Amino acid sequence: MNHLLKLSDLTKEELLSILETGHDLKKKLKDGIETPYLKGKTLGMIFQKASTRTRVSFEVGMSQLGGKPLYLSASDLQMGRGEPIEDTARVLSRYLDAIMIRTFKQEDVESLAEYGSIPIINGLTDLYHPCQILADLMTIQEVKGSLENLKFAFVGDGNNMANSLIVGSLLAGASISVASPKGYQPDELILETYGKNPKFILTENPYEAVKDADVVFTDVWASMGDESETEKRKLIFQDLYQVNTELLSVAQPEVMVQHCLPAHKEEEITTEVFEQHADYIFEEAENRLHVQKAVLVHLMGVPMYASEFK
Repeated sequence: MNHLLKLSDLTKEELLSILETGHDLKKKLKDGIETPYLKGKTLGMIFQKASTRTRVSFEVGMSQLGGKPLYLSASDLQMGRGEPIEDTARVLSRYLDAIMIRTFKQEDVESLAEYGSIPIINGLTDLYHPCQILADLMTIQEVKGSLENLKFAFVGDGNNMANSLIVGSLLAGASISVASPKGYQPDELILETYGKNPKFILTENPYEAVKDADVVFTDVWASMGDESETEKRKLIFQDLYQVNTELLSVAQPEVMVQHCLPAHKEEEITTEVFEQHADYIFEEAENRLHVQKAVLVHLMGVPMYASEFK
């Protein structure tokens, strides 16, 4: 593991090791134990998409690890004025120790990794959201114990969250059912790769997906960049693809609900359900901090954590 570009690049052992490190770093923070493992290191954070959780969690996390986070907006970089990304990668590799990028195209993340010589972390693209799923899995471990043989269900737009959740769930040993309307289902490559896995079900019926689920996930109907389709999507999603009390009645009695935030309450999730599961949702938001710190120390070669990543 030299980069975190997408979850399918990880082995199951690497995935579980990152989660274990996240739990360890979280406990140390709560116990007041300092962890300056990245002292003298600098993380460049490239943002072509706006963010609350990604920016704050990486910036605070890098600081807690003793390193320096450097925020770089698209307007700060020559790549915003047409410099090829391969040149940007080679230049920044001579200044920085790692790069986290939150952008539109997965190809940009892959190009940074191909042409750069430092670890690259995918903070979000239109196709994948690996850091969010790592935080989800960490939170589920805290609540449920093991991930193995749990049933996950995702209801809503088959976006970057759904794509990464399918991969992360199956990698962790859970099963995953996704309910999305036709035309808004997960990426074709994901479906080609995982469609025949017996632990994966794709359906247009949320009740089929959520039946007996241990964890239910949802996300906004129109992701960043899809705002022009907001009203169109409401008409398609609003009658069926909402996580509400009636839908959860077919899940396991101790079901937990996860939402990557921001939430559009009374659209993809009711206010009632959101508040009933708010402790889980905001713990998941906090765990972005801890699991991303885990990714940083693994990628940047902290011996006590990175020995199994050759």
